[in-house]
Amino acid sequence: MVSQPSVLAGKLPGRIFFPGRSASLSSQIVADVRDALFAKKLRPGDFLGTENEIAARYGVSRIVARDALRTLEALGIAEIRMGKGGGAKVARGNPRLFAEALAVQLDLTGVGPAEIMDAQRAIEILSAELAAENATEDDIAHLRALVAEADASLHDVARFTELGAAFHLAVAEASHNRVLVVQLISLQHVSWPRRNPTLNAKVMRRIQDVHKELLGLIEIRDAAGARRLMDDHIKMIRARRVAEHGKAKPQPFVPAKVSPTSFRDGAKRRTRNPEAGSEQASGFRVRARARAPRNDDGEDGACC
Repeated sequence: MVSQPSVLAGKLPGRIFFPGRSASLSSQIVADVRDALFAKKLRPGDFLGTENEIAARYGVSRIVARDALRTLEALGIAEIRMGKGGGAKVARGNPRLFAEALAVQLDLTGVGPAEIMDAQRAIEILSAELAAENATEDDIAHLRALVAEADASLHDVARFTELGAAFHLAVAEASHNRVLVVQLISLQHVSWPRRNPTLNAKVMRRIQDVHKELLGLIEIRDAAGARRLMDDHIKMIRARRVAEHGKAKPQPFVPAKVSPTSFRDGAKRRTRNPEAGSEQASGFRVRARARAPRNDDGEDGACC
């Protein structure tokens, strides 16, 4: 069998490692490849080599080379193809795959709602400002469709909560800054409730008012106005999340039953519907907006 030429061989020194633990040797190979990637010696799609080639190049066993390749794959650095003509290539990259992993680490570290929401505030106000500057017609149509569906879901708290998160993410996507999008996805995993027991019809209508006003500001390209409005909105959300966290009681873990179609159904619900957006005229009026007062029952206006 003739192996593929290794692009890596011409770009890395092929260090010979001193004997030691397999885990230590494989981690050195991983670090070597990672450093070459950051130094722009490697590009997405470059061929790293087969297991045998990597073992020979670094003077290690196939077991060490295999462990290094598995780690590179787990880190999202390499894609591995088995069989004839196989081997490892530098991955094309998909930051969204690691958004949930970051969220898990934040949660395990014990980062609380106040810290999460402070970071989310910084991300979302810049996202709103950039969305007003960079949003395309397709972006605006998607935002309209989400607002319209939320209007039709005021009777369904779970769906309305899901659409609220989708709207905020759509604003970030309209900024056309991928770093902001991935960071928001990570934070939403931690900060956005799957079920919101304190959400009621009055609060939902206020949320819709804010989302419609924000959409109007994005449509007229008022970046400063969109930034201010999102800042006020996230401050309200922060206050509610921190208060809810203080009242929450730890719940025992109960494994959920997952149907094979649940993930597909969820993806379908998140699919953009430009037709729905195009049927709705812009029509969201931008009004002078003061900070929403606090209700007698403790509810913050304009809060998700």
